[in-house]
Amino acid sequence: MRLASLALTLGVLAAPAAFASDVRPLVDAEWVKAHAGQENVVLLDIRDKVAETDLGTTPYIDGAVVAPYATAGWRTELNGVPGMLPPVEQISKLIGDLGIDADDHVVIVPWGTDSSEFGGATRVYWTFKYLGHDEVSILDGGWRQYDAAGGKRSAEPAKPTPVTFEYDLQEDLLATTEEVAAALEAGTKLVDGRPAEQFEGKSKSPVVRTEGTIPGAVNIKHSDLYSAEYALFARPETVKALSEAVGLGADEKNIAFCNTGHWASVAWFGLSEVLGNKNTSMYDGSMAEWTADPKRPVENRSGT
Repeated sequence: MRLASLALTLGVLAAPAAFASDVRPLVDAEWVKAHAGQENVVLLDIRDKVAETDLGTTPYIDGAVVAPYATAGWRTELNGVPGMLPPVEQISKLIGDLGIDADDHVVIVPWGTDSSEFGGATRVYWTFKYLGHDEVSILDGGWRQYDAAGGKRSAEPAKPTPVTFEYDLQEDLLATTEEVAAALEAGTKLVDGRPAEQFEGKSKSPVVRTEGTIPGAVNIKHSDLYSAEYALFARPETVKALSEAVGLGADEKNIAFCNTGHWASVAWFGLSEVLGNKNTSMYDGSMAEWTADPKRPVENRSGT
């Protein structure tokens, strides 16, 4: 299988310093194997539908707590808009019930299937950052890399002891509809993380009222930021090239969006965490919320 060998070749972000104690956005499977079980290292398994797989009697990551992305409560519907960040008391309780406190280094593990599935990990990562918890990483390639590296498995998830999770909201990471409208007026870059067909207005998500994008937005497709073939997130030089291709400066302020703040989190993660542009925020309401009011402008580049 190509996963392990390619990880060694392209492991710019994680592998060379696999045993360093610093917290970085992406860690590799060898890092996880070396640090699993250490005090204050929490493996957070967000894979959906594990029980429905053919992984046999040991489908779980040894020692990992489990909170599936689709069902645990990482997102919710607010005022008719799907995929929103839950109220802070609700999301902080979810995290505290997983036994995670301020001293823990959280490592998020998705399946690693493709960029859309990996978006669950980037969205949960963004949530931790918004709550002011900086000690968070994602296992690059998720379960696919972990299993290919021979990571230890178990029959059952870990059983955490609930704690109180303290938060310190980082409001600059979350863009509201009013802030997006102001950004539109000010000429701030708006980065649409959806597929080109939706960006151009040729198709739309069912949760969005009409085809098109926010006027003046640029498109960085989420699928350009993660290799489904090799199960690896894009390297910094790739993210830099994608950013430059849409005219986004290295530290230029921008807001990432999509339909519900899922694919947008992939773009946010690439720009903010991999490339290091800390002037990147995310609009979790995205096109579902933006188009809910017909008075807000929408640009359809397809002419349909």
